[in-house]
Amino acid sequence: MRLWSDPTKRRWIAWAALAVAYALVSVHRLSTAVLAEQLTAAFDTSGAALGTLHASFFYVYAAMQLPAGVIADRTGSRLAVTAGTVVMSVGALLFSVAPSYPVAFLARTLIGLGGSVLFIAVLRFCANWFRPGEFARMSGATIAVAGFGGVLATRPLAEVVAAAGWRPTLLGLGVLGFLLAAVAVVLARDSPADAGLREIEGVPLARTPSLRAVAANTMVVLRERATWLVGIVLFAGTGVNITVFGLWGVPYVVQTYGVSVPTASNFTLLGSLGLVVGPPVMGWLSDRIDSRTGLIAVGMALYAGVFAVLAATGRPPLPVVGVAFFLSGFLAGAYALGYTVVKERHDSGASGVSTGTVNTIGFAGAALLPTLMGVVLDAYRTGRTLNGAQVYSVVGYRLAFALAALTGGVAVLAALWLHLDARP
Repeated sequence: MRLWSDPTKRRWIAWAALAVAYALVSVHRLSTAVLAEQLTAAFDTSGAALGTLHASFFYVYAAMQLPAGVIADRTGSRLAVTAGTVVMSVGALLFSVAPSYPVAFLARTLIGLGGSVLFIAVLRFCANWFRPGEFARMSGATIAVAGFGGVLATRPLAEVVAAAGWRPTLLGLGVLGFLLAAVAVVLARDSPADAGLREIEGVPLARTPSLRAVAANTMVVLRERATWLVGIVLFAGTGVNITVFGLWGVPYVVQTYGVSVPTASNFTLLGSLGLVVGPPVMGWLSDRIDSRTGLIAVGMALYAGVFAVLAATGRPPLPVVGVAFFLSGFLAGAYALGYTVVKERHDSGASGVSTGTVNTIGFAGAALLPTLMGVVLDAYRTGRTLNGAQVYSVVGYRLAFALAALTGGVAVLAALWLHLDARP
């Protein structure tokens, strides 16, 4: 069967098996936006505490990105994705029965631990099966899969939770994770050679680096200024988008416009749709015009502007909110090019370490910004509750979006510096 024996076709089957598991990571990390009211009522939390519960996923996720790169380089994508998905699913099962806030915090941390290795492992797979000129498109496609998971974490998840309850829903996601881990074991292989196929012309030979080589690669990556500049860009883009789409976006629309949670989740769904479209488009455009850093700088300037509009207006017409959320998701394609920038600076054996290092900085934003925004919002509580959740004023949300815009502004400066450094 040609589909199975041709490595240029077989790679798509294997990538899909790994990427679908990664989509589930996105469902988990963004689910707290839809679950915010239920979690607040179940565990009697403040805005800051809810932000910390949401961010508990990212504390370990961020800390694990560099180790995830080492794991992907040393053990291969297939084993890393399988083991990570199993651990993530155990965490989901524990979350579904959590009797208290500390247990829920521990369970979500376990979900983050398992999910932390998947993205870097999929990128490592792409480095082994796709040509360097195809990597930007494949990293964009992988992030688009995360966007699809984000879509599932909005209106579809809200409808399931409304019909079945949040605990049975988390239980179902845990069971689904075990099934996806089995699919990855059966269909994925780390390289064409591991699948018993010929090498693909133009793809660097996949080699497993020694521990000494991994350590040397890590030191080289950490010493480069580009690593930290890309990391700042990812800190802003990843941190803000996950905070807005994964936590505060739905409460903002519910409380500011007086709509239901399923209706409000349609707006974060638009953000996730932007994430589905933007990274592949930006990756294709970047490969086509052979430009990375310029697109990053322009995209991040527009990104900061989107949140500046929300901060300045506070309660714009709902269609404006929808456009703003879609654009912030679409412009993720700009900061996602940072993975290609750092990957292209190192040989294939350092692919996991280089992308894992910048991802550590990026997800530090996802770990810190939810709590920081929660602290800002707690200062502007109205004293009312809605379905057991605290209600915040429009002023509070304006300041939260101002924090997002300011973070994006810092990323613009880092992107401009990166672009100037890259000029001949």
